[in-house]
Amino acid sequence: MDLLVCNLGTVEYGEAAALQERLRERVIGGELPDLMLLLEHPPVYTVGRRSDSDELPLPEEHYKSLGIDVVRTPRGGKLTYHGPGQLVGYPIMHVANVPGYILTMERAIVAALGRAGIEATTRLGHKHVGVWVGERKIASVGVHLSHGVSSHGFAVNVDNDLAPFDWVVACGLPDVRMTSMAAEGASEGVACFRKRMGHAFCEAFGFRQRLVTPARLGIEQPVPA
Repeated sequence: MDLLVCNLGTVEYGEAAALQERLRERVIGGELPDLMLLLEHPPVYTVGRRSDSDELPLPEEHYKSLGIDVVRTPRGGKLTYHGPGQLVGYPIMHVANVPGYILTMERAIVAALGRAGIEATTRLGHKHVGVWVGERKIASVGVHLSHGVSSHGFAVNVDNDLAPFDWVVACGLPDVRMTSMAAEGASEGVACFRKRMGHAFCEAFGFRQRLVTPARLGIEQPVPA
């Protein structure tokens, strides 16, 4: 079975969220098969359903003055940061077992990082959802299901600026230290890792990867952010 994989480049978070919902309705309705969007976002903090108010220790206006938007989302998980140099994946696919889905996604990220020369692992406990390099977190995972079809997904730090994570309580973990592929010594950028990640994700879920254009999904190419 094929998984349609589409690279969208850099897309504003709000536009990508709206696009996910439109595509999910079409997947639920049988108009489209399962698919995954791969992209980057301009700087933005996203606040999950389980986030606490103290995860943003300063007023939202402060962060916005630094060029970082703040957006509330329906996904699970806590607050995280997205920005240029971070690979974001939004699988829109039928899911029967949520814990199994998340674990398989984490294992796919671990496999992709391993092929890039980074030894990463998963950790037990809902507070540690994501992927880790030792005690440092390199990837975040948060999903939302509607009618058995997923949206949102994962974010892997490739060569993005890590400082914005230090300005908030990232992932609801006050002592968490974030890392990236670049910080761990890997030299490849998003374009190269995107190929690894698409292949590893499809392999983990038993799909054949089928690269498609936005037009194949019936959408216009988003305006570059």
